Amino acid sequence: MNPLVPLFILLSLPLAAIGLVLYTDTGIEPALFYASVKTFVILGAVAVAMSFAAMKLGERTKH
Repeated sequence: MNPLVPLFILLSLPLAAIGLVLYTDTGIEPALFYASVKTFVILGAVAVAMSFAAMKLGERTKH
C-alpha cells in the first residue's frame, strides 16, 4: 500500500470540515471555496507523483 494513503485520509478529514464551513458560510465567496479545493487537488497530485517516483527509485536501487 502506498504510504500516502493513511496520510491522505488523516489530512482529508479536517480539510473536509474546513471546506464545509467555507461552503456554508454566507460571507465567503464561492470562488474562495473552489480555489481551496483546486489547491488541495493539485498538491495531492504532486504528492502522489512524488511518492510514486520515490517508490520506483527505491525498487530500482534494490537490484
